[in-house]
Amino acid sequence: MVRPYTRKEYIRKIPASKIVQYDMGSITEDYPIKVTLEVKEQAHLSHAALEAGRISANRYLQRTAGRVGYHLKIRVYPHHIVRENPMATGAGADRVQSGMRGSFGKAVSSEALVKANQKIMTAYVNKKDFTGAKTALKRAAMKLPVSCRIVVEKGEDLIL
Repeated sequence: MVRPYTRKEYIRKIPASKIVQYDMGSITEDYPIKVTLEVKEQAHLSHAALEAGRISANRYLQRTAGRVGYHLKIRVYPHHIVRENPMATGAGADRVQSGMRGSFGKAVSSEALVKANQKIMTAYVNKKDFTGAKTALKRAAMKLPVSCRIVVEKGEDLIL
């Protein structure tokens, strides 16, 4: 895994994270079942991929469990800043660009560096909404660039 680049005081312009909310649904209520999405191997998850997964899971849970029948929590934050050294192509590109001189690059996005078996999202639901929560996390996993597993952390005895 690469060393995280998080020192924001050295970067002039940092792109804003696309993740809008980290807690959705009914936050104060206590739910008997806790279902978690965790990655199988270490990876870099871009803020756009995390937001796409959040949107798809939240939308599905809203449809199945209602507006206040669940609590969805994003458990990672994209701290790592990704840089890119743009290379010019086409006719006359050699006159425009300076090659590898000054190749530190510009900040283009941010990523969350996750380790193997790290938890990304957690859904807290009632017994009747368990299958909906499982499907919602599966849909969120489809948006991520790494293989994931769904783990029931609390309430296994209620769903059997």
